[in-house]
Amino acid sequence: MAPLPTVWQTVGPFFHLGQDWLNSADIATGAAGERITIAGRVLDGDGLPVPDAMIEIWQANAEGRYAHPEDRQNKPLDPGFTGFARIKTDDQGKFQLTTIKPGAVPAPGGGPQAPHIVVGVFGRGLLKRLVTRIYFSDEPANADDRVLDLVPAERRPTLIAQKASGGYQWDIVLQGERETVFFDC
Repeated sequence: MAPLPTVWQTVGPFFHLGQDWLNSADIATGAAGERITIAGRVLDGDGLPVPDAMIEIWQANAEGRYAHPEDRQNKPLDPGFTGFARIKTDDQGKFQLTTIKPGAVPAPGGGPQAPHIVVGVFGRGLLKRLVTRIYFSDEPANADDRVLDLVPAERRPTLIAQKASGGYQWDIVLQGERETVFFDC
């Protein structure tokens, strides 16, 4: 008789095997722009660390252009920058990413969006990835960002990484009172 899967195996016990080659905590090597570090934790609704989550980031380069064939803006590509990474949390739910501060990208319907990083969260019990964004506390363009403006003012802090010594601090809270804002995508 085959062993029955446990509750935490909802995605499957071998999910990570096909993902390891994508893991990279430093995507700024050789890239133009302001190097930044973002450190944080993934926490559950009780404030406990999630030790086996994976976050996926997708961002524009310092000029505001994505390394993707559908981004046809008249802005330079940076051949040393992919703008994509996956980072695992450690036993304390911590993660750290070194990247460059992204440039502004166009908003749907025109105008610029504030510099931001798109984040996907994968983990046990999540059958669908959660999608959120990281904005930067020292970015004046946040005041005019159309997406950030859709979020109620009292919830916006969950999307804004705070300037800290050595970079930025930003936590992901999966549910509860301080739950991070997640977007339907």
